[in-house]
Amino acid sequence: MLPKYDCINYDLYDCINYDLVEDLVQEGSFTWGGTAVRVWRGGVEGLDTVFLEPENGMFWVGCIYGKNNDAQRFAFFCGAALQYLKNQAAPGGRGAADIIHCHDWQSAPVAYGDRGGAKTVFTIHNLSYGADLIGRAMQACQVATTVSPTYAREIAGHPSVAAHLNKLYGVLNGIDQDIWDPSEDPCLPLHFSADNVAAGKEAARRALRQKLGLVAADVPIVGCVTRLVAQKGIHLIKHAAWRTLERGGQFVLLGSAPDGRVQGEFNALREQLSRAYPDRAALVFTYDEPLSHLIYAGSDMFLVPSMFEPCGLTQMIAMRYGTIPVVRKTGGLVDTVYDVDHDEDRARLKGMDTNGFSFEGTDFAGMDYALNRALSVWYSDKALWHSLRKRAMTQDWSWNSPALDYVELYYKALKS
Repeated sequence: MLPKYDCINYDLYDCINYDLVEDLVQEGSFTWGGTAVRVWRGGVEGLDTVFLEPENGMFWVGCIYGKNNDAQRFAFFCGAALQYLKNQAAPGGRGAADIIHCHDWQSAPVAYGDRGGAKTVFTIHNLSYGADLIGRAMQACQVATTVSPTYAREIAGHPSVAAHLNKLYGVLNGIDQDIWDPSEDPCLPLHFSADNVAAGKEAARRALRQKLGLVAADVPIVGCVTRLVAQKGIHLIKHAAWRTLERGGQFVLLGSAPDGRVQGEFNALREQLSRAYPDRAALVFTYDEPLSHLIYAGSDMFLVPSMFEPCGLTQMIAMRYGTIPVVRKTGGLVDTVYDVDHDEDRARLKGMDTNGFSFEGTDFAGMDYALNRALSVWYSDKALWHSLRKRAMTQDWSWNSPALDYVELYYKALKS
């Protein structure tokens, strides 16, 4: 169940486009909070989905977040959602809910609202936002989860969580392997799997260099696709760009900053890099999903130096494309990246193979330690590098295992 945003999907002409929702129809309306709320229903990737559209315009604002009244807007949605569920439980409705699964602060009020007899599972995606609401949801829910085992341990002492550790479980997120599939990806010049990873990545590398104006050379490409915010370790991203170029490599960044000051810093960095290393670096400040696919496939290494990272998907996507992650040891990055030089035993305990390079700390020395080792292997041990690519591509980061964990937790909630 979602708000019916007016920006749910835009086409190439910036027109509202609901084509991604199958058989979208309005199936009625009800009144809540002094306004009419239209009820729409359709299918999203095969999942029956309800869209609530209040006529007070709270979700006709051209964006999902970023308004000064976000808390008011999502509180209204939560109240409307609870009213909708109450209506469905009444005679003539579709039936009462068994479990309501709420996510983060935006739907936390549902977890502690009037849910009838429904049980609640509550998932924390990022405790940095709306901690008070999250704390109330943690108290009210039957089962709580967060998006990686390590992040569950990292937040265990937070006041919103500490009193409810007996109901908190860390379940690693998965990636959609239908979207992120190099063997069928329409954004790539050559489809590839672990069996032809060398040819596939070489084709992607040529296309990426041509698109971004980088010189063709037998050097490694370090890629980064991220929001440019403090959480993502922006000081380390800047440093890694210079270090990569000093070591003879090429650097590609796709992302943008919501903070104008930070964006200005990266605009200046782009100018500095272009003067010092022409045709060797490309910083693209926009949203471009086809380009992101090409970066995942065409890069040799993928940078994720986050200060904290509840789960992180980009490192898993990169590995799916045979691109080796270079990450800071935090949150879900710990649970998915096993350092080539230091994590053999830890990987073995999880039934995994080593697959990347990691570092601790938040200073440049730590970043250099991981990135320099990755670059050195690329330059000096092509056999090991090829083996790393193949092994990363064959590891399973899908939803198959996490989905089974959630089914077990739903049953636990029902029995509580």
